[in-house]
Amino acid sequence: MTEETTLSQNKMGTAHMLPLILSMSLPAMFSMLVQALYNIVDSYFIAQYDQKGLAAVSLAFPIQNLLIAFGIGTAVGVTSLISRRLGEGKREEASSAAVHGILLGIATSLVFAVYGAFFTTPFFRLFESDPEIIHMGDQYISICCIFSFGMFVSVALEKILQATGNMIWPMVFQLVGAIVNILLDPVLIFGMFGLPKLGITGAAVATVGGQIVSMLVCIVVVARTEHEIKISFKGFHFSWSTVKNIYAVGLPGIVMQSIGSVMTMALNGILAAFSTAAYTVFGLYFKLQSFVFMPVFGLTQGLMPIMGYNFGARNKKRLLSALKQGCLIALLIMTVGMAIFLFLPDKLLGIFDATEELLEVGIPALQIICTCFLFAALGIVSSTLFQAVGCGMYSLLVSLMRQLIILVPAAWILAKLFHEVNAVWWAFPIAEVFSLIASILLFLRLYRTEIAGLDTAKAS
Repeated sequence: MTEETTLSQNKMGTAHMLPLILSMSLPAMFSMLVQALYNIVDSYFIAQYDQKGLAAVSLAFPIQNLLIAFGIGTAVGVTSLISRRLGEGKREEASSAAVHGILLGIATSLVFAVYGAFFTTPFFRLFESDPEIIHMGDQYISICCIFSFGMFVSVALEKILQATGNMIWPMVFQLVGAIVNILLDPVLIFGMFGLPKLGITGAAVATVGGQIVSMLVCIVVVARTEHEIKISFKGFHFSWSTVKNIYAVGLPGIVMQSIGSVMTMALNGILAAFSTAAYTVFGLYFKLQSFVFMPVFGLTQGLMPIMGYNFGARNKKRLLSALKQGCLIALLIMTVGMAIFLFLPDKLLGIFDATEELLEVGIPALQIICTCFLFAALGIVSSTLFQAVGCGMYSLLVSLMRQLIILVPAAWILAKLFHEVNAVWWAFPIAEVFSLIASILLFLRLYRTEIAGLDTAKAS
C-alpha cells in the first residue's frame, strides 16, 4: 500500500464526524477523569494526615502547574505539527517532529531538576510564615521537580500517538500512572505494610512514582508496536526549523499554562490577606473543578488532531464540523458540572474533611466561580482550534485575558472595593465573559484569513 493511499484512508479525513470525535475523545476523557480522581484522592489522604499539609499542597500548586505547562505545552506543539504534516502527506517530517519533541521534554526536565534541588524554599516564604507549612511544601515540590523526567517523557509519547489518531494507548498510559499513584498514596503517606510513615513526602514519591511507571510503559509500547510515524534516534538530525515550528504552537501553550501559575500565585497573595482558609479553598477549587474541566481537556485531545489534519488537508467543512460539535459536547459537560457545583458545594468540600471555616468560605466560592463554566467551554474549544491550525498566539492572547490581564486586576479591585473574600470570586465569570468575546473576534479574523479559502469539495 502506498503512502498516499494510507493517508487518504486516515480516519481523521474520512470518518463521520461525531462518531470520530467520540472515538478519539472518550478514551482521553476517561483517562483524564482518572487523573482528576487522583487529584482528589491525593488531597484527600493529605487532608487525613495533616490539614497544614493541605495548605502546603495548595501553595505548591503553581509550581506543579508550571511543570505541566512545559510538558503539555511542548507536546501540544508537537501534536499540532505532526497532525498537520500527516494531513499534508509529509510522514518523514512528522517523524522528525516526534523525535524532537521527546528530546525537548528531556532537556526541560533537567532544568526543573536543578530548580527542585536548590531553589524551592524561597517560593513558599513568599506566601506563608508558618515554618511547618513551608517545610511540607518544600519537601513535596522538590521531589516533584527533581524526578519530573517521568512526566515529561510520558506526556511527549502520549501526544505523539494522539497526533496519529491513536487514543487508546495514551489512555492506558495515563491510567497506569494515575492508578499507581492512587495505590501508593496511602501506603507511603501513612506507612502501611511495614513501610515508614512519610507524610507529605510520601505523597510526592507516589506522584513521581506513578509518572515514572507510566513512562516505562510508554517506552515499551512505542518501541514494540507499529505506528504511522517512525520514532528512531538513529541518523537523527537536529533541526532548528522543526523546533521553531513546534514552539510556534507550543510556546504560546506553555505560556498559557504558565499564566495559570502566575495567576494562582497572585490570587494566593490576594486571598492570603483574608485568611489561610481563603487560599486553601482556592486550591481545593482547582482540585474539584478538574472533574469538570478534565473531560473537556480530554475532548480537546481528540479534537486537535482532527482539526489539524483537516486543516492540513484543506477540508473546511470537516474542520468547521469538528469545531461545532466540539463546542456542543463541551457545553453539555460544563452544564452538568455547573449544576453539581451550584447545588452540592458542601458535599464536594466534605471530601476533604473541611472545617467549618473552610465550608463558610468554600460554599459561596464554588457557587460563584462555577457560573463561568459555560463561557469557559467555548473558550477552551476555540483555543484548541487556534492551536490546531498553527495560530498559537491567538490562544495565548485569550489565556492572557482569562487568567492575567482581566482576572487578577478584577480580583484585586473587588477585594479593595468590598473588603470581603466572596467578592473576589466574581473575578472568574467577569474574566471568562471578556475572553469569550475576544475568542469570537479572533475566530472571525482567522476564518477570513485562513479558513474561508480552504477547499470545501471533500466529503464530510
